[in-house]
Amino acid sequence: MEQTRDSGKGEDEETAGDTSSCILPGLVDLQVNGYKGVDFSDGDLTEESFAQACRDLLTAGATAFLPTLITSPAEIYRRNLPLIAKALDTEEFRGRVLGIHLEGPFLSRKDGARGAHTAEWVRDPDPAYLDELIRLAEGKIRLLTIAADQKGAEELSRHATSRGVAVALGHHLANEADLARLVAVGAKALTHLGNALPALLPRHENPIWAGLANDRLDATIITDGHHLPPSILKTILRAKGPDHCIVISDASPLAGLPASEYWSMGARVRLEANGRLYNPATGFMAGSSATILDCANHLVSLDLAGLSELGSMFFYNPLRLIGIAPKHVAASRNIRFDVKHRRIFQETSTM
Repeated sequence: MEQTRDSGKGEDEETAGDTSSCILPGLVDLQVNGYKGVDFSDGDLTEESFAQACRDLLTAGATAFLPTLITSPAEIYRRNLPLIAKALDTEEFRGRVLGIHLEGPFLSRKDGARGAHTAEWVRDPDPAYLDELIRLAEGKIRLLTIAADQKGAEELSRHATSRGVAVALGHHLANEADLARLVAVGAKALTHLGNALPALLPRHENPIWAGLANDRLDATIITDGHHLPPSILKTILRAKGPDHCIVISDASPLAGLPASEYWSMGARVRLEANGRLYNPATGFMAGSSATILDCANHLVSLDLAGLSELGSMFFYNPLRLIGIAPKHVAASRNIRFDVKHRRIFQETSTM
């Protein structure tokens, strides 16, 4: 029988007489678009390639994660959602691949807010279409990112919540009133706060200030060293508090590959040796090349969080958002925090 984790915070953070390092409860990533050339939203995805990408992600430090499909044409959803759902039922990935995150297709069509998503595949909020996606995914959609400023977003959020899907808000130009309306009908979080926005924003009325000010929305943040500068990370952590922040990698299918130029998400993108991944034609980020372990180490290098806070942001908070108890996450290799050297690593031996 597969091992599962205890639900108490303290027990997973204890060590066995080793004061140089501490065990973290784990690293749970709610937004992974692919890995090592495998794109979860690609029409060529196979059961074998998906399974191998999952194995590689777990080996690279993720304790558990949500494979993420970005805004896609209907035929991709019809093809890939059942394929992924089938893999989630296997013994190998039970308690490790926890469900599916749909980032879209109900996003803003506006440049900047849309990010790297393809405009022609964006849809207006449509509860009936969401029901179809849930059916295709065999009920395994755990998280849905939608734009809060679109007509029909409230109805969609209410419906998704009623179906047991956590709603996050992002890829929008929402203001305080928009966010308040969505919170009232079940929205719980903000998707990669501070990103997927135009380069220039109104000084006061913008989604960053609105998101920071709303105490009922957790913030997911990408701490890869490229999406958000240290000053913004510090500001978000201070405004929200570690109990309401969730670190995600937003790993691109190009994560784990060498520096080069690639074709990804319908555009030519550039992966630099320092890990920055972007569209040179627009200057916008094109996802992250980092793993969740990379993100943890960058955050630790900034000295913005201690052991308990890391446990909250990387393990307990993401599980709370998607409604999964810690005991239902399968035990895997220990994630250790080397206190002296300020480094997080995954043990090579299995539990």
